[in-house]
Amino acid sequence: MNQAKTVRVPRLTSVQLLSEEIPKPSYDRNTLKVGIVHFGIGAFHRAHQAVYMEEILAHDPGDWMICGVSLRHSTTRDQMLPQNSLYTVAERSEKGDSLKVIGSVKEVLFAQKEQLEVLKRLADFQTKLVTMTISEKGYCHDPSSGKLLKKHPDILHDLANYQFPMSAIGYLVAGLDLRYKAGLPPYTVLSCDNLPENGEMLKNLVLEFSKIVNPELNQWIADKGCFPSSMVDRIVPAVTENDKLSITEQLKCRDEAAVICEPFRQWVIENNFSCGLPDFQSVGVQLTDDIRPFEEMKLRLLNGTHSTIAYLGYLASYEYVSDAMLDSNFLKFIREMMDEEITPTLKTHPSIDLAEYKIALLDRFKNPGLRHRTWQIAMDGSQKIPQRLLNTVREQVLHKRPFSKISLALAAWMRYILGVDEFGKAIEIRDPMSERFNKIAFETGLLVSNKIVSENSESYTRAILDLTEIFGEDLSQNSLFCTQIQKTFTRLLKNRSAQSIEELVKK
Repeated sequence: MNQAKTVRVPRLTSVQLLSEEIPKPSYDRNTLKVGIVHFGIGAFHRAHQAVYMEEILAHDPGDWMICGVSLRHSTTRDQMLPQNSLYTVAERSEKGDSLKVIGSVKEVLFAQKEQLEVLKRLADFQTKLVTMTISEKGYCHDPSSGKLLKKHPDILHDLANYQFPMSAIGYLVAGLDLRYKAGLPPYTVLSCDNLPENGEMLKNLVLEFSKIVNPELNQWIADKGCFPSSMVDRIVPAVTENDKLSITEQLKCRDEAAVICEPFRQWVIENNFSCGLPDFQSVGVQLTDDIRPFEEMKLRLLNGTHSTIAYLGYLASYEYVSDAMLDSNFLKFIREMMDEEITPTLKTHPSIDLAEYKIALLDRFKNPGLRHRTWQIAMDGSQKIPQRLLNTVREQVLHKRPFSKISLALAAWMRYILGVDEFGKAIEIRDPMSERFNKIAFETGLLVSNKIVSENSESYTRAILDLTEIFGEDLSQNSLFCTQIQKTFTRLLKNRSAQSIEELVKK
């Protein structure tokens, strides 16, 4: 019997292995120095900021290479180290994948094993910009108030040992302290996470921390530090083994660090830098003096509806966002939610055409090539819904406007975190508050032996709404809001997600 031979392909270690058809770095990576330290070098950063930097370096080679830092896991470092930090971005549309090999990352460090190396990079005068995509929970803050969680284990450690940090906030302060003592200017700190006024929020966290450990350092940061806010946008689903095999087939190399993304991308940054900046505008990055209209538009229209699709879609057994968008009622529900309950809360910018933006969003959600899992988007809801959905609700409540569709989105989140879907199957809940959610479900009697007792729905929703770190004191005590959420949740338990959506869309 003839056995098929396994074809071995080399690991992506050099651009010399690539065919002429594959776009690749055209500059000399060995001669360029690191100018950016990035915390959280996950798939999003590699598909977004690093791609912009690749294009800048291609036409203007300078010392703006990236040092990526992983705080929690060594996976990305272990994937990229054997590849000399090269990796592939596959832009995926209905027509297929468009590949490009990225070289803008110089090195990747794992902070738990290479703490001194990270601190040296932060203290280096060559480092001018520190960027972050560490997700909402990485900031160790209260999502409702924006205050530093001083009892967070990592913050407790760093306050006692701030020169040997564990948290992102601790690293920022330790690095700034080293520069302060060396007489160097502070680096610019740029948050690229989905948080409103993320720069101002991050500045306040750094100041709150530094005031405790070193008042003189605190004053120096307050006087000279720059923390611009930014808005980032690109849909980046998780990479599967099939994705890697497909990329290998085209690349003729095995790439363990490859990322998949949609063709669309956007980056808007507040123009506030202390040590200079790369030529962002040459590659389409927009610099602005007022970031808020862009932030609110993206957080509420894209992220808010994305989370809505995630929770309602998962409950309705849609594995991917694009699957949910094939449901005419679901599509209509999201469109009406955008138009009726989100758009009225937005302050427009002259450069923004909201009608076109919403049409483009729906088209992006429909992209069948991305296969963006609803479960992936549903992670860490306790950290996401305050800025994605609750700030919109506050505006609607203030102006006495309806929010029935957002209510259903919130009810779906409350239903999702029970850990059991509408068909009795277990849901793997990934959320820093999952243990509290589970405790509430059992103590209120809503969940008994993994079965839902709908008669106890009101006590469950009341207990969830009392979580002021999510809902704030204002919404937790707002009778109109709480009553509507309780009624919506009760109807969702009775009618399930598909029927609940159908009842709310206009005929």
